[in-house]
Amino acid sequence: MDINTLTEKIRRDLNAREEELTDEQVRQYIEDCVFDNDDGMRSLSGITRMIDAVFFSLRSDLSILQPYIEDKSVNEIMVNGKDDIFIEKNGRIVRADRRFASTEELEEVIRRVAARVHREINELNPIVDARLEDGSRVNAVYKNIALNGPIFTIRKFPESGFTMEDLIRLGTLTRECAAFLKILVEDGYNCFISGGTSSGKTTFLNVLADYIPADERLIIIEDSAELQIRRQKNIVRLECRNANVSGKGRIGMDSLIRSSLRMRPDRIIVGEVRGREVMDMINAMNTGHSGSLSTGHGNSIEGMLRRLESMFLEAADFPIEAIRSQIAEAIDIIIHLGRLENRERKILEIAEIYSDETGVVKTNPLFAYTKDEGLHRTGGRIIAREKLKLKGDGMLDI
Repeated sequence: MDINTLTEKIRRDLNAREEELTDEQVRQYIEDCVFDNDDGMRSLSGITRMIDAVFFSLRSDLSILQPYIEDKSVNEIMVNGKDDIFIEKNGRIVRADRRFASTEELEEVIRRVAARVHREINELNPIVDARLEDGSRVNAVYKNIALNGPIFTIRKFPESGFTMEDLIRLGTLTRECAAFLKILVEDGYNCFISGGTSSGKTTFLNVLADYIPADERLIIIEDSAELQIRRQKNIVRLECRNANVSGKGRIGMDSLIRSSLRMRPDRIIVGEVRGREVMDMINAMNTGHSGSLSTGHGNSIEGMLRRLESMFLEAADFPIEAIRSQIAEAIDIIIHLGRLENRERKILEIAEIYSDETGVVKTNPLFAYTKDEGLHRTGGRIIAREKLKLKGDGMLDI
């Protein structure tokens, strides 16, 4: 008997009982049923996995996905309708050997998860973005706009975050590059991290924030809370809020950024900019809040600059030259991350952003990645050295 048929049989049996069973009693009943229906083709470990799968399907909010949540080697869970489940495990995407018994079961899992974070999903509100209690980020799309059935994605975050030493060991960057970035963050350069989906932007921002002096007041603003800042004690965390079913109560990132300026921040971290809030972030960086950090989706440093321009234009109809000048004044350094063909995450380039004498925005390459040389210094040195001089680092070769 396959797992889905067995699960439905056990579900019917349990529903027919008058008394409520404890988790231990349910698990024992599942074990008895699995062994009774074993055809002798499964190993003991396979039988154990089957018992776990049936139990989680019946007793966990996340149903058959619960084992993947508990598996620390799984980074992401992707459900494309009831029959297709994929997981990213140790950096590789593989198809899982489980499926939901029905679309209705998958929908029920999505509704339960949404209810846990006080959200509602239905045909009128077909998209949910939220986070679980352990910090994992979830996205669900209802079947009326997803053609192959309900879509459910969970991005997990490690219980203990990465350190810079971890990233050096994994080859994301070199020790020389880490020392270079340490000086820039400590001295208050505004750094922006760009990269594609799953390139490691959030992880790298977490690690980079470890270089912020521990005695500074830090304001963190995120769409969904993901960052795990460890060193700071004087810290404020702000999270956006979606509108309720009546369309009221929305608190956007732009409002949170403006509010943060009245909280006496030493530094502001904006988890990710996606739209018109970029104007408020740029304004915040240009009002004396040095050392700010943020991330955004881009294919290269030049591509990220163009995206920032277009996002700024969504918020205000300014001349493009004025927008470029504001961006160059606000962002000192862009760090671009990417994934190679072997799925390894790497820093691909680091550049300083500046305006020349005529006001034209330019990039000053500092580090670059090539297959032959790996990540290496380009020979460029920081042009805007005022912050280095303020901290006594003006003579350093960076």
